[in-house]
Amino acid sequence: MSYNLIHEKWEQEPDHITDGFSIEITAKDVDGLRAVANRLPPQTPVSVTFLPGETLEARVAAAKEVRALGFEPMPHFSARRIKSHEEFQTMLERMVNEAGVRRCFAIAGDPSQPEGPFADTSSLIKTGLFEANNIIAIGIAGHPEGHPNMTTEECFAVLKDKCDMVHERGMKPLIVTQFGFDSEAFLKWLEDVRAYGIDAPVRLGVPGPTSIKRLIKFAARCGVSASTSVMSKYGISITKLLGTAGPDKMVDAFATGFGESHGRVRLHFYPFGGLEKTVDWIEGYQKG
Repeated sequence: MSYNLIHEKWEQEPDHITDGFSIEITAKDVDGLRAVANRLPPQTPVSVTFLPGETLEARVAAAKEVRALGFEPMPHFSARRIKSHEEFQTMLERMVNEAGVRRCFAIAGDPSQPEGPFADTSSLIKTGLFEANNIIAIGIAGHPEGHPNMTTEECFAVLKDKCDMVHERGMKPLIVTQFGFDSEAFLKWLEDVRAYGIDAPVRLGVPGPTSIKRLIKFAARCGVSASTSVMSKYGISITKLLGTAGPDKMVDAFATGFGESHGRVRLHFYPFGGLEKTVDWIEGYQKG
């Protein structure tokens, strides 16, 4: 079993820092994805989020459209929002049967208390339903700037346990990080991940270009550090909230900073300002 089976040549060094990127959408972004489809590489991995208030029908429809457009859908499964084992099974089977899903992203989710029997990512993996439905890869979350409910040591231990659990069930783990603004923290975290013995491929979360106010709003909502010092590294002054900002400085730092100690890495874009603006930025950065 290889990542090449799902169109990712992880053993091959990318020619450009943005080569092999993935991107995230919600069920509401399907029209936007259609609009930029001819500008994305074939088989681009596209994550479909699990937002409260969105129906299963909408999520399945989004995953089906991702597949129909020639991309690789990766639906999210939010453990604490799933109300029963039967609901999880139905969701997963529909994603596989209707959208040809071969990879999934499992997260604990935002609710402080589970709405059903699943308290965390591991509880979803332990059901055995992923491998029973021929899923090849499981995405799990990475937190380069730490986790509010765990120490640094606990974060690495939990991450390694999840990767080992996925391996033991005959699938491949893929780490996808939360977005952030501090390239130094991301690079240091990557080195620590590898030093801890975790060799799974990693996708680093990069915010797409959008208004500065919108970036700060999403950072606050997601618990991402947006201190004055961190944002200045990203190229933003907290005292000047007008205008837009892109991830140029952050991606520049990754391009010059990646080395053998960081292992297999690609970028994952969160298009807060919209898919078209993010694709515009990627194309412009590749040319520049």
